[in-house]
Amino acid sequence: MKKTLIFLVALCISFIGFSQERWISGTIMDGDSPISDVNIQIINQGTSVKTNAEGKYKIQASAGDILYYTSPGMESLQIRVEDVTRILNLDMFPKIEKLDNVTVTKTRRASQKELEEDYHINPNIIKTVFGYLDKSKASYSVRTMDADRILPGEYDLANVLRNRFAGVTVLDGFGFGTTSAAGASVGFAGASGINAGRSVQIRGRTAIFDIDGQVFTQFPDFIEVQNIERIGIISSYAGTVRYGNLGNGGVVVINTKNGVSAPLRDKNGVIIDRARLKNNFYDGNALTAESVLNNAPEYLKELKRAGSFEEAKILYEANAQKYRSSPYFLLDSYKHFYDTWNEEEYADQILEQGYSDISNNPVHLKSLAYIYDAQGRDEKANETYKDIFILRPNYLQSYMDLTNSNRRVGKPKKSAILYARYFYLLREGFLSSDTAMFSTMINREFNNLLSLEKTDVVGSSRSKKIKVDREDFDGTRLVFEWSDSEAEFELQFVNPENQFYTWTHSLEANPDIIKREKDFGYSTSEYLMDNSLAGTWLINVKYLGNKSLTPSYLKTTIYHNYGTKAQREEIKVFKLDIKNVNRELFQITKTSKSGS
Repeated sequence: MKKTLIFLVALCISFIGFSQERWISGTIMDGDSPISDVNIQIINQGTSVKTNAEGKYKIQASAGDILYYTSPGMESLQIRVEDVTRILNLDMFPKIEKLDNVTVTKTRRASQKELEEDYHINPNIIKTVFGYLDKSKASYSVRTMDADRILPGEYDLANVLRNRFAGVTVLDGFGFGTTSAAGASVGFAGASGINAGRSVQIRGRTAIFDIDGQVFTQFPDFIEVQNIERIGIISSYAGTVRYGNLGNGGVVVINTKNGVSAPLRDKNGVIIDRARLKNNFYDGNALTAESVLNNAPEYLKELKRAGSFEEAKILYEANAQKYRSSPYFLLDSYKHFYDTWNEEEYADQILEQGYSDISNNPVHLKSLAYIYDAQGRDEKANETYKDIFILRPNYLQSYMDLTNSNRRVGKPKKSAILYARYFYLLREGFLSSDTAMFSTMINREFNNLLSLEKTDVVGSSRSKKIKVDREDFDGTRLVFEWSDSEAEFELQFVNPENQFYTWTHSLEANPDIIKREKDFGYSTSEYLMDNSLAGTWLINVKYLGNKSLTPSYLKTTIYHNYGTKAQREEIKVFKLDIKNVNRELFQITKTSKSGS
């Protein structure tokens, strides 16, 4: 109890520290030119400034404040100030009023056939038990959400529905292994288990589900989330009247990919694969590692050209005075001497000389921890993650990073204790839970720990009493983490048939996701790759930059044979510094029978 109180006092002190004001400055552009008279306001405060003729501004704010950027004709933006925030350079985007491409011939209602044909090009259309419905033509309110707003790897429908529609509440049941409203695991088994009694509430009443034209009164746990094409919410009485008394609590409409219109056909009647309509065939244009090096800083290219350790050492010392204040020079140099020349002692000396410059910056410390992870220096990484945890005890990411690091140094019991602390702080309200993304991941991590290492966690005598459900996913799990929460990028997944899927992490494409990450303090996502498609997958990235015009570090943990006794992990780290160019990250070769 005493230790818990000490921790909570430290937590409160950390929040007090966050109140210190600092100057935030930057330049606002429209992509090409600076924008003047952009209003920058601190939400819930009276403080505001405007950009000058060069698009520059300067405002005093504290960590945790939200800056609100507005300009006539442009989409407004919200940015949460963090402990490391000093520079916020932003691109604002034109406000586009989206209109359907409709050729008007005469006033008439579109036929069901026309609505069916337009379904895949018109996000306003949903399929109900009564036929296709265009919300833009309905006399009542209908809200929709397309598949591209469902996070890769998400498998829980409740998480998809939470916090996406105003006035819609998801209530969880309280069966074994269910998830509480705070997102914490109820019971020792983590997130897996039977979720009995779940429901969706609209207008304070229980909603029903219209799934591909069939009505269900119970929560459809059977839905495969990644198979959802579109979701619609009908909340008004005018819209639900046709459902009778069943619809008094509103209707959640779910269209699955194989439950809507028949495949399109070309002029010869041959079925066209809709994926190919997107022309999403990879053209092989990603930069190779060699090409990326050609665009590296000059000091790093000099080090790479050195023919011996002694020569590289002379080059480093010649540049050290010039670049000493750059944390990226420090990390690049350390990594080069450790990886290229296997000079561990000299590499560590480089870090020791410059460590004070990065010791209070969690972004740079996280970059260093990533490098340690990739090098297999687990003890070094563990110490660094502890330092980050002290700096950011209220960030959800700090818990996941440290628990995973504890596992790598062979301390699964410490991981379990930290998970217990995390769930306790959620229940007591000291931490907030992001039910849409992060809770899914950390519950998965916790369940994986107990599945594979429960004997080490609780001892052999008690392990038999703890039943843990096996991971419901069989394949390769990719976990992506980025050091700088302001980093924007596109991840490209190219399958063995040379078609690709792109996940965009940017303020323009998905501001809601960015805001949620900043609000709760995490910078991670996962991608689950099952065994349905054998062959070689390519994973590429296009770095879009961050708001301080500096590099960011991307870490990928590849879990082969995830959830099985044969599970193994592989960690890769990449420095993202070349903007707006697609580059190769790594490849994964999969067979149809194993996870990798």
